[in-house]
Amino acid sequence: MPYEPVIGLEVHAELATNSKMFCACAVVDNTVAAPNTAVCPVCSGMPGTLPVVNQKAVEFGIRVALALGCTVNPISVFARKNYFYPDLPKGYQISQYEQPLAENGRLVIQTSNGEPLRVIRIRRVHLEEDTGKLTHIEGGSLLDLNRAGVPLLEIVSEPDIRSAEEAVAYGEALRHILRYLEVNSGDMEKGVIRFEANVSVRPVLADYPFDFAQDKQSAPLGTRTEVKNLNSFRALERAIVFEIERQSKILSEGGTVEQETLGWNEASERTYSQRSKEDAHDYRYFPEPDLPPLKVDEAWLARVRTELPELPRAKFQRFVSEYGLSDLDAARLVEEKTTADYFEQAIENRKSKIVNPKLLANWMLGEMFGLMKTRGETADRLKVRPEALADLVGLVAGGEINQATGRTVLAEMFESGKSAGEIVAAKGLKQVSDAGFIAEIVRQTLEEYPDAAESYRSGKETALNWLFGQVMKKAAGKANPQVVRGELERQLKGS
Repeated sequence: MPYEPVIGLEVHAELATNSKMFCACAVVDNTVAAPNTAVCPVCSGMPGTLPVVNQKAVEFGIRVALALGCTVNPISVFARKNYFYPDLPKGYQISQYEQPLAENGRLVIQTSNGEPLRVIRIRRVHLEEDTGKLTHIEGGSLLDLNRAGVPLLEIVSEPDIRSAEEAVAYGEALRHILRYLEVNSGDMEKGVIRFEANVSVRPVLADYPFDFAQDKQSAPLGTRTEVKNLNSFRALERAIVFEIERQSKILSEGGTVEQETLGWNEASERTYSQRSKEDAHDYRYFPEPDLPPLKVDEAWLARVRTELPELPRAKFQRFVSEYGLSDLDAARLVEEKTTADYFEQAIENRKSKIVNPKLLANWMLGEMFGLMKTRGETADRLKVRPEALADLVGLVAGGEINQATGRTVLAEMFESGKSAGEIVAAKGLKQVSDAGFIAEIVRQTLEEYPDAAESYRSGKETALNWLFGQVMKKAAGKANPQVVRGELERQLKGS
């Protein structure tokens, strides 16, 4: 019997504020900060301390909610989620439950295998605080509270995802939006964004009613398991694939899937049981008595909405329609907001209309991306400003320098920050198109290499390219390639 996966994702994203969610402690990079150095009585859970809400964290949460098309509730309530773990210093987590910050959003996704666009519904977006971090060693565990109390945004999808590929596409699209909104760095290696996958399978039978929302026949939902703390797209995909196969096998053999919380072992690439799955009543949620209801008025909401940047999918669609770029080129340019901004600034500051968007995109995606990768630089930190790149492309497009020289000039621009014009003038790199000069160099080359010339005349086409290279070498790379190739063919054919 075939089984259909039903997947929902809970995404925990640390918000990039300067201070923690309920105290003034600094948010530090745990990969470099000394343990337990960004801690105070509030975030370490000392008796008698009182939390105070971080306004910037709330604003970041609103920003994400609006970007996902959610309804932001005018009043939301913080609650105490009661459970004990060694990395939770208070013995409870301040979160939101019955009255979250926002609800009922959507995220459009498309998988890498080219399937049609899908809409994944967002159930809720709510604020909470992160836990501390345990490091397990032989004979015990070490506790670092630097992360305890860091603002955390939880984004919960509906169980609309139907494959591991769709789960990854959803995670990538959400991470993309968070980075564009500048509320999260997206650095998964540092754990600032983490995934939890709720996975179940159900039989697909013809006699079940048609599910119009998902456009297929579907059975009732099966028993789900939750795979915790997946901090890479690779882990997310493989954990879901494993769990789908495991549950399908259990059901095929007449067994029953147990509802439980699972971990993911990266080394063995399999899930393992952590505990039986808690339901909401197990956490004994109740309103946080030390925090009043959180109110978001219309004026605040309107201001945040006007400050939202153009989001990745909208920018992608505009790059395709307005600039005539291919889907692949547009997708690569909008991958980073700084790169997309650089591209548009280059277009806006070009001095010549001969420098069209497609030409600029080719230079950025080819030569410039290669240099950036080699040097480990980002578009917003380059010595080469957008208008300087447009000037260089203009020199190539206008025939003042050739493509090869342009690449050499760009590499020097990366190092020195000088303009293309300065470098070309200082080094005498301007392209030579003088027909008489080129004809003489071609004549000398053919006299020097008569065997290659004869080989071409005998039908060996590759000899032409070799002779072309010799002419360009004699011209120190400055000859116009089109003129050189035309003159070579003319003299070889004896015309």
